Amino acid sequence: MSEEASSQDGNGKVSRVIRIGTRKSQLARIQTDSVADKLKELYPDVHLEIVAMSTTGDMILDRALSKIGEKSLFTKELENALERNEVDLVVHSLKDLPTSLPAGFTIGAVLKRENPHDAVVLHPSNTGKTLDTLPEKSVIGTSSLRRAAQLKKRFPHLEFKDIRGNLNTRLKKLDEKDDFAAIILAAAGLKRMGWENRISMILEPEDCMYAVGQGALAVEVRARDADILEMVSVLHDPDTVLRCIAERAFLKQLEGGCSVPVAVHTKVKDSQLYLTGAVYSLDGSQSIKETMQTSIAPGDESLERVDEQVQRVGVTAIKVPAEAQDAAERLGVKLADLLLSKGAKEILTVARQLNDAR
Repeated sequence: MSEEASSQDGNGKVSRVIRIGTRKSQLARIQTDSVADKLKELYPDVHLEIVAMSTTGDMILDRALSKIGEKSLFTKELENALERNEVDLVVHSLKDLPTSLPAGFTIGAVLKRENPHDAVVLHPSNTGKTLDTLPEKSVIGTSSLRRAAQLKKRFPHLEFKDIRGNLNTRLKKLDEKDDFAAIILAAAGLKRMGWENRISMILEPEDCMYAVGQGALAVEVRARDADILEMVSVLHDPDTVLRCIAERAFLKQLEGGCSVPVAVHTKVKDSQLYLTGAVYSLDGSQSIKETMQTSIAPGDESLERVDEQVQRVGVTAIKVPAEAQDAAERLGVKLADLLLSKGAKEILTVARQLNDAR
Protein backbone atom coordinates (compact mmCIF):
# COMPACT_ATOMS: atom_id res chain seq x y z
CA MET A 1 0.00 0.00 0.00
CA SER A 2 1.39 3.37 -0.99
CA GLU A 3 0.26 5.43 1.95
CA GLU A 4 -0.26 3.16 4.88
CA ALA A 5 -2.48 4.64 7.57
CA SER A 6 -2.42 3.58 11.19
CA SER A 7 -4.32 4.38 14.37
CA GLN A 8 -3.53 4.05 18.04
CA ASP A 9 -5.92 2.52 20.52
CA GLY A 10 -6.18 3.46 24.20
CA ASN A 11 -3.40 1.05 25.12
CA GLY A 12 -0.98 2.69 22.73
CA LYS A 13 -1.14 -0.28 20.34
CA VAL A 14 -0.84 0.76 16.69
CA SER A 15 -3.15 -0.99 14.24
CA ARG A 16 -3.36 -0.61 10.52
CA VAL A 17 -6.27 1.40 9.11
CA ILE A 18 -8.00 0.07 6.00
CA ARG A 19 -10.41 2.49 4.33
CA ILE A 20 -13.33 0.97 2.42
CA GLY A 21 -15.07 3.02 -0.27
CA THR A 22 -18.79 2.61 -0.95
CA ARG A 23 -21.79 4.31 -2.52
CA LYS A 24 -24.04 6.21 -0.10
CA SER A 25 -27.26 4.29 -0.71
CA GLN A 26 -28.68 2.20 2.13
CA LEU A 27 -28.22 -1.03 0.16
CA ALA A 28 -24.60 -0.17 -0.72
CA ARG A 29 -23.89 0.52 2.95
CA ILE A 30 -25.48 -2.77 4.05
CA GLN A 31 -23.39 -4.64 1.45
CA THR A 32 -20.20 -2.84 2.47
CA ASP A 33 -20.86 -3.42 6.18
CA SER A 34 -21.27 -7.15 5.49
CA VAL A 35 -17.84 -7.23 3.79
CA ALA A 36 -16.30 -5.15 6.61
CA ASP A 37 -17.75 -7.55 9.20
CA LYS A 38 -16.16 -10.53 7.44
CA LEU A 39 -12.78 -8.78 7.25
CA LYS A 40 -13.00 -7.75 10.92
CA GLU A 41 -13.65 -11.36 11.88
CA LEU A 42 -10.64 -12.56 9.88
CA TYR A 43 -8.30 -9.69 10.82
CA PRO A 44 -9.28 -8.44 14.30
CA ASP A 45 -6.19 -6.20 14.55
CA VAL A 46 -7.09 -4.17 11.47
CA HIS A 47 -9.06 -0.95 11.98
CA LEU A 48 -11.67 -0.46 9.23
CA GLU A 49 -13.07 2.90 8.17
CA ILE A 50 -15.94 3.25 5.70
CA VAL A 51 -15.88 6.18 3.27
CA ALA A 52 -19.24 6.78 1.53
CA MET A 53 -19.63 8.84 -1.67
CA SER A 54 -22.15 9.60 -4.41
CA THR A 55 -21.69 8.36 -7.97
CA THR A 56 -22.98 9.63 -11.32
CA GLY A 57 -25.54 6.82 -11.45
CA ASP A 58 -26.89 7.86 -8.04
CA MET A 59 -27.24 11.51 -9.05
CA ILE A 60 -28.92 11.24 -12.47
CA LEU A 61 -32.37 9.88 -11.76
CA ASP A 62 -34.46 11.32 -14.60
CA ARG A 63 -33.05 9.17 -17.40
CA ALA A 64 -32.80 5.43 -18.07
CA LEU A 65 -29.41 3.95 -17.21
CA SER A 66 -29.01 2.70 -20.76
CA LYS A 67 -29.32 6.30 -22.05
CA ILE A 68 -26.70 7.94 -19.82
CA GLY A 69 -23.68 6.15 -21.29
CA GLU A 70 -23.03 2.87 -19.62
CA LYS A 71 -19.39 2.99 -18.58
CA SER A 72 -18.68 3.21 -14.88
CA LEU A 73 -21.94 4.90 -13.86
CA PHE A 74 -21.76 3.57 -10.32
CA THR A 75 -18.01 3.05 -10.07
CA LYS A 76 -15.99 5.97 -11.48
CA GLU A 77 -16.00 8.19 -8.38
CA LEU A 78 -15.09 5.21 -6.20
CA GLU A 79 -12.24 4.24 -8.53
CA ASN A 80 -10.97 7.84 -8.53
CA ALA A 81 -10.74 7.68 -4.73
CA LEU A 82 -8.92 4.34 -5.01
CA GLU A 83 -6.46 5.83 -7.50
CA ARG A 84 -5.79 8.82 -5.21
CA ASN A 85 -5.13 6.47 -2.24
CA GLU A 86 -8.10 7.96 -0.37
CA VAL A 87 -9.48 4.44 0.07
CA ASP A 88 -7.76 1.03 -0.02
CA LEU A 89 -10.59 -1.09 -1.37
CA VAL A 90 -14.08 -0.56 -2.75
CA VAL A 91 -17.19 -2.74 -2.44
CA HIS A 92 -19.45 -2.96 -5.49
CA SER A 93 -22.35 -4.99 -6.79
CA LEU A 94 -20.44 -7.05 -9.36
CA LYS A 95 -23.05 -6.37 -12.04
CA ASP A 96 -22.12 -2.64 -11.90
CA LEU A 97 -18.50 -3.32 -12.87
CA PRO A 98 -17.59 -3.27 -16.58
CA THR A 99 -15.88 -6.39 -17.98
CA SER A 100 -12.71 -4.35 -18.59
CA LEU A 101 -11.48 -2.39 -15.56
CA PRO A 102 -9.27 0.72 -15.79
CA ALA A 103 -5.52 -0.01 -15.77
CA GLY A 104 -4.15 -0.56 -12.29
CA PHE A 105 -7.35 -1.96 -10.75
CA THR A 106 -8.55 -5.50 -10.19
CA ILE A 107 -11.40 -7.38 -8.50
CA GLY A 108 -9.59 -8.98 -5.57
CA ALA A 109 -12.61 -10.85 -4.17
CA VAL A 110 -15.96 -12.12 -5.39
CA LEU A 111 -18.11 -13.15 -2.42
CA LYS A 112 -20.65 -15.98 -2.24
CA ARG A 113 -23.55 -15.11 -4.46
CA GLU A 114 -26.95 -14.23 -3.07
CA ASN A 115 -30.00 -15.38 -5.11
CA PRO A 116 -29.19 -13.89 -8.57
CA HIS A 117 -32.74 -14.01 -9.94
CA ASP A 118 -35.14 -11.13 -10.48
CA ALA A 119 -38.17 -10.61 -8.28
CA VAL A 120 -41.65 -9.20 -8.91
CA VAL A 121 -42.91 -6.71 -6.33
CA LEU A 122 -46.62 -6.06 -6.78
CA HIS A 123 -48.50 -2.86 -5.98
CA PRO A 124 -50.40 -3.46 -2.69
CA SER A 125 -53.70 -3.41 -4.62
CA ASN A 126 -52.55 -6.39 -6.70
CA THR A 127 -51.67 -8.69 -3.81
CA GLY A 128 -52.25 -12.32 -4.73
CA LYS A 129 -51.88 -11.75 -8.47
CA THR A 130 -49.00 -12.86 -10.74
CA LEU A 131 -47.62 -11.31 -13.93
CA ASP A 132 -49.85 -13.79 -15.82
CA THR A 133 -53.02 -12.68 -14.02
CA LEU A 134 -52.45 -8.89 -14.05
CA PRO A 135 -55.02 -7.07 -16.23
CA GLU A 136 -54.27 -6.23 -19.88
CA LYS A 137 -51.97 -3.19 -20.31
CA SER A 138 -50.85 -3.20 -16.66
CA VAL A 139 -47.65 -1.12 -16.39
CA ILE A 140 -44.53 -2.82 -15.01
CA GLY A 141 -41.60 -0.68 -13.85
CA THR A 142 -38.03 -1.66 -14.67
CA SER A 143 -34.93 0.31 -15.63
CA SER A 144 -33.38 -2.77 -17.30
CA LEU A 145 -33.58 -3.41 -21.06
CA ARG A 146 -32.68 -7.04 -20.31
CA ARG A 147 -35.70 -7.54 -18.04
CA ALA A 148 -38.10 -5.66 -20.32
CA ALA A 149 -37.03 -7.55 -23.47
CA GLN A 150 -37.51 -10.97 -21.88
CA LEU A 151 -40.75 -10.12 -20.11
CA LYS A 152 -42.35 -8.43 -23.15
CA LYS A 153 -41.95 -11.69 -25.01
CA ARG A 154 -43.20 -13.84 -22.14
CA PHE A 155 -46.06 -11.51 -21.01
CA PRO A 156 -47.25 -9.66 -24.16
CA HIS A 157 -50.35 -8.29 -22.37
CA LEU A 158 -48.18 -6.09 -20.09
CA GLU A 159 -46.51 -2.71 -20.72
CA PHE A 160 -43.07 -1.74 -19.45
CA LYS A 161 -41.83 1.69 -18.34
CA ASP A 162 -38.57 2.97 -16.87
CA ILE A 163 -38.32 3.46 -13.13
CA ARG A 164 -35.13 4.83 -11.57
CA GLY A 165 -33.77 5.48 -8.09
CA ASN A 166 -32.43 3.31 -5.30
CA LEU A 167 -34.52 0.47 -3.86
CA ASN A 168 -36.21 2.69 -1.27
CA THR A 169 -37.17 5.25 -3.93
CA ARG A 170 -38.54 2.68 -6.36
CA LEU A 171 -40.63 0.93 -3.72
CA LYS A 172 -42.00 4.32 -2.63
CA LYS A 173 -42.94 5.17 -6.24
CA LEU A 174 -44.72 1.82 -6.49
CA ASP A 175 -46.60 2.05 -3.19
CA GLU A 176 -47.60 5.73 -3.10
CA LYS A 177 -48.80 6.18 -6.69
CA ASP A 178 -50.83 4.16 -9.13
CA ASP A 179 -48.34 4.47 -12.02
CA PHE A 180 -47.15 0.87 -11.77
CA ALA A 181 -48.96 -2.43 -11.23
CA ALA A 182 -45.64 -3.99 -10.23
CA ILE A 183 -41.90 -3.42 -10.45
CA ILE A 184 -39.05 -5.85 -11.15
CA LEU A 185 -36.04 -5.75 -8.82
CA ALA A 186 -33.07 -8.00 -8.06
CA ALA A 187 -34.05 -10.50 -5.37
CA ALA A 188 -30.57 -10.14 -3.81
CA GLY A 189 -31.04 -6.45 -3.00
CA LEU A 190 -34.44 -7.00 -1.41
CA LYS A 191 -33.06 -9.86 0.66
CA ARG A 192 -30.04 -7.84 1.85
CA MET A 193 -32.35 -4.97 2.85
CA GLY A 194 -34.50 -7.39 4.87
CA TRP A 195 -37.49 -6.86 2.56
CA GLU A 196 -38.04 -10.43 1.44
CA ASN A 197 -41.68 -10.09 2.47
CA ARG A 198 -42.15 -7.70 -0.48
CA ILE A 199 -41.23 -10.40 -3.01
CA SER A 200 -44.43 -11.54 -4.74
CA MET A 201 -42.68 -14.02 -7.03
CA ILE A 202 -39.16 -14.98 -8.11
CA LEU A 203 -38.71 -15.08 -11.88
CA GLU A 204 -37.34 -18.44 -13.01
CA PRO A 205 -34.80 -18.60 -15.89
CA GLU A 206 -37.58 -19.71 -18.31
CA ASP A 207 -39.26 -16.31 -17.77
CA CYS A 208 -36.28 -14.03 -17.17
CA MET A 209 -32.58 -14.85 -16.97
CA TYR A 210 -30.43 -12.54 -14.88
CA ALA A 211 -27.68 -9.98 -15.50
CA VAL A 212 -23.99 -10.89 -15.62
CA GLY A 213 -22.67 -10.90 -12.04
CA GLN A 214 -26.09 -10.22 -10.48
CA GLY A 215 -26.33 -11.12 -6.78
CA ALA A 216 -22.54 -11.19 -6.22
CA LEU A 217 -20.48 -8.60 -4.34
CA ALA A 218 -17.04 -7.62 -5.60
CA VAL A 219 -14.10 -6.02 -3.79
CA GLU A 220 -12.01 -3.83 -6.10
CA VAL A 221 -8.42 -2.99 -5.15
CA ARG A 222 -5.29 -1.50 -6.66
CA ALA A 223 -3.61 -4.32 -8.59
CA ARG A 224 -0.16 -3.39 -7.24
CA ASP A 225 -1.23 -3.70 -3.57
CA ALA A 226 -0.14 -7.30 -3.03
CA ASP A 227 -0.85 -7.18 0.72
CA ILE A 228 -4.41 -5.85 0.28
CA LEU A 229 -5.00 -8.37 -2.53
CA GLU A 230 -3.83 -11.17 -0.25
CA MET A 231 -6.01 -9.87 2.59
CA VAL A 232 -9.26 -9.76 0.59
CA SER A 233 -8.58 -12.96 -1.41
CA VAL A 234 -9.83 -15.10 1.50
CA LEU A 235 -13.32 -13.70 0.80
CA HIS A 236 -13.51 -15.42 -2.61
CA ASP A 237 -16.24 -18.04 -3.06
CA PRO A 238 -14.77 -20.43 -5.69
CA ASP A 239 -18.08 -21.44 -7.36
CA THR A 240 -19.23 -17.82 -7.57
CA VAL A 241 -15.84 -16.77 -8.97
CA LEU A 242 -16.01 -19.39 -11.74
CA ARG A 243 -19.64 -18.65 -12.61
CA CYS A 244 -18.95 -14.91 -12.78
CA ILE A 245 -15.74 -15.27 -14.81
CA ALA A 246 -17.72 -17.29 -17.38
CA GLU A 247 -20.55 -14.73 -17.40
CA ARG A 248 -18.19 -11.74 -17.72
CA ALA A 249 -16.17 -13.43 -20.48
CA PHE A 250 -19.43 -14.10 -22.35
CA LEU A 251 -20.52 -10.45 -22.07
CA LYS A 252 -17.08 -9.12 -22.99
CA GLN A 253 -16.84 -11.30 -26.10
CA LEU A 254 -20.30 -10.10 -27.18
CA GLU A 255 -19.21 -6.49 -26.50
CA GLY A 256 -22.42 -6.09 -24.54
CA GLY A 257 -23.23 -3.64 -21.75
CA CYS A 258 -26.29 -2.17 -20.09
CA SER A 259 -27.44 -0.59 -23.38
CA VAL A 260 -28.20 -4.00 -24.89
CA PRO A 261 -30.32 -6.92 -23.61
CA VAL A 262 -27.92 -9.73 -22.65
CA ALA A 263 -28.87 -12.33 -20.02
CA VAL A 264 -27.25 -15.38 -18.41
CA HIS A 265 -27.89 -18.32 -16.14
CA THR A 266 -25.09 -20.40 -14.58
CA LYS A 267 -24.73 -23.33 -12.22
CA VAL A 268 -22.01 -25.61 -10.90
CA LYS A 269 -22.92 -29.27 -10.48
CA ASP A 270 -20.69 -32.39 -10.20
CA SER A 271 -17.53 -30.47 -11.19
CA GLN A 272 -19.27 -29.14 -14.31
CA LEU A 273 -19.90 -25.44 -14.96
CA TYR A 274 -23.05 -24.79 -17.02
CA LEU A 275 -23.55 -21.45 -18.77
CA THR A 276 -26.72 -20.40 -20.58
CA GLY A 277 -26.52 -17.09 -22.40
CA ALA A 278 -28.95 -15.13 -24.54
CA VAL A 279 -29.31 -11.90 -26.50
CA TYR A 280 -32.62 -10.18 -27.27
CA SER A 281 -34.06 -7.47 -29.47
CA LEU A 282 -35.51 -4.56 -27.45
CA ASP A 283 -39.08 -5.80 -27.89
CA GLY A 284 -38.09 -9.40 -27.18
CA SER A 285 -39.38 -10.62 -30.56
CA GLN A 286 -35.93 -11.85 -31.62
CA SER A 287 -33.62 -13.85 -29.41
CA ILE A 288 -30.76 -16.34 -29.56
CA LYS A 289 -30.16 -18.58 -26.57
CA GLU A 290 -27.73 -21.46 -26.09
CA THR A 291 -26.19 -23.53 -23.27
CA MET A 292 -22.67 -24.94 -22.94
CA GLN A 293 -20.76 -26.68 -20.16
CA THR A 294 -17.16 -27.38 -19.18
CA SER A 295 -15.33 -29.41 -16.55
CA ILE A 296 -13.86 -27.47 -13.63
CA ALA A 297 -12.56 -30.55 -11.82
CA PRO A 298 -9.09 -29.87 -10.41
CA GLY A 299 -6.26 -31.66 -12.21
CA ASP A 300 -2.89 -32.48 -10.62
CA GLU A 301 -1.17 -29.42 -12.09
CA SER A 302 -3.77 -27.02 -10.75
CA LEU A 303 -2.74 -27.73 -7.18
CA GLU A 304 0.57 -26.06 -7.99
CA ARG A 305 -0.97 -23.38 -10.18
CA VAL A 306 -3.19 -21.49 -7.78
CA ASP A 307 -1.27 -18.53 -6.46
CA GLU A 308 -0.70 -16.60 -9.68
CA GLN A 309 -1.73 -12.98 -10.06
CA VAL A 310 -3.41 -13.18 -13.45
CA GLN A 311 -6.51 -11.14 -14.20
CA ARG A 312 -9.37 -12.84 -16.00
CA VAL A 313 -12.03 -10.38 -17.15
CA GLY A 314 -10.94 -8.07 -14.35
CA VAL A 315 -10.89 -10.75 -11.61
CA THR A 316 -7.74 -11.80 -9.72
CA ALA A 317 -8.57 -14.97 -7.78
CA ILE A 318 -5.30 -16.04 -6.19
CA LYS A 319 -6.94 -18.77 -4.10
CA VAL A 320 -8.87 -20.45 -6.93
CA PRO A 321 -7.22 -23.07 -9.22
CA ALA A 322 -5.96 -21.42 -12.39
CA GLU A 323 -7.08 -24.30 -14.64
CA ALA A 324 -10.67 -23.94 -13.50
CA GLN A 325 -10.56 -20.16 -14.05
CA ASP A 326 -9.17 -20.66 -17.56
CA ALA A 327 -11.90 -23.21 -18.33
CA ALA A 328 -14.60 -20.79 -17.10
CA GLU A 329 -13.22 -17.94 -19.21
CA ARG A 330 -12.98 -20.15 -22.32
CA LEU A 331 -16.57 -21.30 -21.77
CA GLY A 332 -17.84 -17.71 -21.79
CA VAL A 333 -15.89 -16.85 -24.95
CA LYS A 334 -17.01 -20.04 -26.78
CA LEU A 335 -20.67 -19.49 -25.93
CA ALA A 336 -20.50 -15.86 -27.10
CA ASP A 337 -18.83 -16.97 -30.35
CA LEU A 338 -21.61 -19.51 -30.90
CA LEU A 339 -24.29 -16.81 -30.46
CA LEU A 340 -22.36 -14.44 -32.73
CA SER A 341 -22.21 -17.13 -35.42
CA LYS A 342 -26.02 -17.38 -35.20
CA GLY A 343 -26.63 -13.64 -35.68
CA ALA A 344 -26.26 -12.14 -32.19
CA LYS A 345 -24.20 -9.19 -33.46
CA GLU A 346 -27.01 -8.03 -35.74
CA ILE A 347 -29.60 -8.24 -32.96
CA LEU A 348 -27.36 -6.32 -30.54
CA THR A 349 -26.43 -3.66 -33.13
CA VAL A 350 -30.11 -2.93 -33.87
CA ALA A 351 -30.95 -2.94 -30.14
CA ARG A 352 -28.16 -0.43 -29.50
CA GLN A 353 -29.27 1.83 -32.37
CA LEU A 354 -32.92 1.76 -31.30
CA ASN A 355 -31.99 2.49 -27.70
CA ASP A 356 -29.81 5.43 -28.76
CA ALA A 357 -32.67 6.82 -30.87
CA ARG A 358 -35.28 6.62 -28.09
